[in-house]
Order: sequence, then C-alpha cells, then structure tokens
Amino acid sequence: QVQLVDSGGGLVQAGGSLRLSCAASGRTFSSYHMGWFRQAPGKEREFVGTIRSSGTNTYYADSVKGRFTISRDNAKNTAYLQMNSLKPEDTAVYYCAAAWEFSGRFPYTQSDTYRYWGQGTQVTVSS
Repeated sequence: QVQLVDSGGGLVQAGGSLRLSCAASGRTFSSYHMGWFRQAPGKEREFVGTIRSSGTNTYYADSVKGRFTISRDNAKNTAYLQMNSLKPEDTAVYYCAAAWEFSGRFPYTQSDTYRYWGQGTQVTVSS
C-alpha cells in the first residue's frame, strides 16, 4: 500500500512559479507511475501529467505542456510538479496519484487507473 501527502500549494501571481511535492510512504515507490491531476471549482478532475516509475518518461496535458514539469526522486520517495508561467486558469486543487506500473500501458491519463491519491493542495493564481 502507498500513502501520499501533497504539499507546496499556495497563492501566486500570474506568471509566477510553484513546486508541488508528493511524499510517498512504503518501500515500493519505484514500482508506481505517478500522476498529477487538478480540480477547479465546479469542474471535473483533470489530468495534468504523469511520470513513469523509473522517471525516464513523462507525458503532459496540452494545457500545461511547456510550462509544467514532473520529476521524481525514487531514493526520497517523492514526486514533484514544477509549475512555471502560471495562469489564473491553473487555479485548482492539485492531487498526486500512484498507479502500479503494470496497470496498463504508459501513459496513464485516466483517473480511475490510479489507486492511491494524495489529499490535495490548493493552488491559486491571481491575475
């Protein structure tokens, strides 16, 4: 089992940056692909991006491509979401999630593929 704790959210002006962290418990973090999702008020949860268990590949939603970067440190059991050039429309609660690496074919973009979820961290971008 994997437990995830999201952190790093906050209030930032448009054009600014934030880095979210996702700390995982357990000894098998390196066996899980990690994903990031977000949910804005009144909207459905949206895929942001994902990173392969080994960290060798990433995949992003078009809305964040070129602005957001996902990385991971398997030695620290932590995944990261670096967000640059933030826009007001990036305002949402951001969640990290973990899916066992053999759950299907990478990249995993559907939320129901991910078994474990963080509690979420609020990101607010002011204009």
